[in-house]
Amino acid sequence: MAYNHFPSLLLPTLLVALLSFNADKSLGAEARSLQETTTLPKLEFPPFPGIPTLPKPDLPVPKLPELPEIPGLPKPELPTIPTLPKDLPFPFFSPPHATTNP
Repeated sequence: MAYNHFPSLLLPTLLVALLSFNADKSLGAEARSLQETTTLPKLEFPPFPGIPTLPKPDLPVPKLPELPEIPGLPKPELPTIPTLPKDLPFPFFSPPHATTNP
């Protein structure tokens, strides 16, 4: 069924394609002529207002009372940050474009 309708779809498709090519050329010519003839006036804008300087707030920081020591509570062991050995070589990373492998 679709094979029989193919010629009837060909003419509208070609017509739309022709019109789109023609519209593209005419719009481009009109845009070029407008660009060559029209000069826009230079707009003058008012200057931007300055940034206001705000005073530094002087807020009192309340001092917290020290916590009482509880006799039966064990002291927590805080984890230590591991240190690296001093004789580690400095890593050198080459960029990916500098490889010599094929």
